Amino acid sequence: MRILFLSTWFPYPLSQGSKIRAYYLLRALAAQHEVQLVSFADAPLEPAWLAHLAQFCRQVDVVERAPFTYDRLRRLLGYASATPSHVVAGYSQAMNARVQQAAASFKPERVIALTFVTAPYALAVSCVRRILDLDNLMSRWLYEMYRQASSAVQKARRGLAWLKMRHYERGLIRQFDLSLVTSQQDQSVACTLAAKGADSIGLVPNGVDTAYNQPGLARPESNTLVFNGSIAYSPNYDAMRYFLSEIFPLVTQQVPEAQLRITGATTEAQKQSLPANRNVVFTGYLPDVRATVAGSTACVVPLRSGAGTRVKILEAMALGTPVVATSKGAEGLAIKPEVDILIADEPQQFAAQLVRLLRDAALNRRLASNARRLVEEHYDWRAIGRQFNAFVEERVHARRISRC
Repeated sequence: MRILFLSTWFPYPLSQGSKIRAYYLLRALAAQHEVQLVSFADAPLEPAWLAHLAQFCRQVDVVERAPFTYDRLRRLLGYASATPSHVVAGYSQAMNARVQQAAASFKPERVIALTFVTAPYALAVSCVRRILDLDNLMSRWLYEMYRQASSAVQKARRGLAWLKMRHYERGLIRQFDLSLVTSQQDQSVACTLAAKGADSIGLVPNGVDTAYNQPGLARPESNTLVFNGSIAYSPNYDAMRYFLSEIFPLVTQQVPEAQLRITGATTEAQKQSLPANRNVVFTGYLPDVRATVAGSTACVVPLRSGAGTRVKILEAMALGTPVVATSKGAEGLAIKPEVDILIADEPQQFAAQLVRLLRDAALNRRLASNARRLVEEHYDWRAIGRQFNAFVEERVHARRISRC
């Protein structure tokens, strides 16, 4: 089968969750089908990255533009539109032209759009079945932000953003032959949102490469915590601000030598805007984060907002690093508290779980062993890739081809 794959993020190197998902879904397709990639370039690309993807893609086309580049005039027009302003402002004529050229020459049987950003370009391709992968259900996240608003003005602005995105995502789901989400929570919301059954909204969870992420890559340093997520992503930034202001001080009161490592590229302004703490180390961007995660006593995931599922948790589990998370952070994962993970939603409770884990080596080993078994059985990308291929090949096969 010929498949045209549209990616919001250039899916290599594997520096964040959305890229990881795009990469492994792309590889799963390419193992069974002929795949052509069209992607935005979210950063300057190195020839080796293009060459790597060319090993399994028929062709790799790149639009030299970051996916979230906004035209100021179009954004102003978007404020008066029922469509979210960033969708209007971010539309790329260059991407649309590139997709149309690829479709005309490649003649795909399926077009797969990753995230709402590439959805409009997929809908412009005629005589083809279309699949939309919603790795984060944005309207659900924006609703949470609306609920958390601290002022009337903020509530009004966030409420409008939520309503616009809800309207937009509902329309997308109704226009695509099949939409995919990463958690049962997102699936339930999407079914209700678009008034569609689960046969039109499939569940393909995030995963982890359990062969690449193996326990024992580094010896854990005592009393060392890690947050393996970029704070450029606003839910991650909020998580770290919350952790450093309300949780970590409670931990260091009992374990003064405890250290937190925050991975990912950060600006000086981002660092300065977080609560200062001498026990915090910003590692900067790490080409390979595995040794840092494996070399930590515990991984912290104190998320309070967002949708989808957390690749950072699955990677830590695969590497043999126990995880302490909020219920929101672990949402969507088939986990058992006190068996595979420790869960805490209040600052004192979260700190107590961390201190407990730092002091109890037997608990640490038990959680690490159970979590590794969990990801091997349920979250390995190889099995998820087979499930994804089944959706692409079978679920939309009997549907009527629209706009032909």
